[in-house]
Amino acid sequence: MRIGILGGTGPAGSALAARLASVGYPAVIGSRSKYRAMEARDGLVEKWPDLAPLLTFGDNAAAADCDLVIIATPWDSAATTAQENEQALEGKILVSMANALVRVGHEFQPLVPPRGSVAAHVQAAMPKCRVVAAFHHLPATELGHIGEPIDSDVLICGDDADAVRTISEIVAKIPGCRPLDSGELSNAMAIEAFTAVLLQLNVRYKTRVAPKLTGIKRDPRAPKPKPADDEQVSSNP
Repeated sequence: MRIGILGGTGPAGSALAARLASVGYPAVIGSRSKYRAMEARDGLVEKWPDLAPLLTFGDNAAAADCDLVIIATPWDSAATTAQENEQALEGKILVSMANALVRVGHEFQPLVPPRGSVAAHVQAAMPKCRVVAAFHHLPATELGHIGEPIDSDVLICGDDADAVRTISEIVAKIPGCRPLDSGELSNAMAIEAFTAVLLQLNVRYKTRVAPKLTGIKRDPRAPKPKPADDEQVSSNP
């Protein structure tokens, strides 16, 4: 499976490309400028020569031509970048990993994009794609340390069960990461907003935190049991 990364020259996008290549996925770093993508790819290969056969570069159109595509642009250009490549992306799994945040003084605050989340906004703009929200809370620095595991859960949500399962399988191959099926795409609003809390903790405690949830004993990649018709579902965790 070839994985394309739209806007993949930033810290998170390029680090994710390297991490995916390190676990065996051919990755295409995309950018508005293929020359910027080339520089990003060359920088990664200089650090990790073994990744050269699996890391390539191109413009965003080249990344959109892959089997599965991740949007790593800033949040306010995610939907626009996807629409620019609408024909190539039709029918594909499209991963949104952006968080709409703003820093006010010493505090990080979440913004509310159209449709409530960046992922939902992308899905509305790309109705023929299967949008999945994932990778929001993985620190770019730790992603780029490909020789070390990342001790983190990855919260994944989407309206297409097969798409969520595919992303979960990819996440499970990253050492230290545990994929958690977090429900429908509407839950992306809470997942994206929670990033502001994590960033605030980073500033306050001078560290880089990642979420790790307790109490889940069932393999999150296993099929979810169907609830009985009369089963009551509580709104409390």
